Amino acid sequence: MVDTHCHLDLCDPAADALVERARSAGVTRLATVGTDPGSTARALALAEAHDEVVAIVGRHPSSATGLDATDVEAIEVAAGHPQVRAIGETGLDYYRDRAPHADQRRAFEAQLDLARRLGLPAVIHTRAAEEDTFAVLRDRAGGLTVILHCFSTPERLDECVERGYLCSFAGNSTYPKAADLQAAARDVPEDLLLVETDSPFLSPQPVRGQPNEPANVVRTAEHIAGLRGVDYVTLEAAVERNAARVFGW
Repeated sequence: MVDTHCHLDLCDPAADALVERARSAGVTRLATVGTDPGSTARALALAEAHDEVVAIVGRHPSSATGLDATDVEAIEVAAGHPQVRAIGETGLDYYRDRAPHADQRRAFEAQLDLARRLGLPAVIHTRAAEEDTFAVLRDRAGGLTVILHCFSTPERLDECVERGYLCSFAGNSTYPKAADLQAAARDVPEDLLLVETDSPFLSPQPVRGQPNEPANVVRTAEHIAGLRGVDYVTLEAAVERNAARVFGW
């Protein structure tokens, strides 16, 4: 199994222990995410230190205030690192609302354009901003590989499938009240399915209330396999295939 989205630098204990525990659980790859200049530097360092770790680099919408051409250039420089596999997470977040909407949108559009220029996938964050997020994607993401991180828009699954967006399911898809997310995880075409932890957030139901970590991606994958009526080995192979195709590992 692979964890296509985690924040190793925010997790506890240290990355060495987390990577070892993930390896012991059968996790072969981890994509750790840089969301601002500091976490991007840490993501690159972790990718250099661990063979299993690759990096995703960008600017989270909550950190988009004042982003300018110099900031975009810094993301591009970071993306030149051989262990970087995608741009992001970028998008719109009107729930926490920590950056002006205009700045979020400008950062989102700039990173989509950067991903296209570099030939990299774009990893998308959206929260309480779905209408605007999907409008920007329709306008700016043509021809891009789009990954909807922590998939949260089951009502738009048909549009996602039509546009070929990959849907990455996190631990919240295992929660008893998440019926809509579970239906989406069941119904999404196999070639558009990914699984992630978003650790240290969104621990799956068996360990809910505890800090999440990359090893727990197996628990989420097991749950999704059950929803889809397939065995774990079949789901594991599909997710690993999709991740290898998208991230180029």
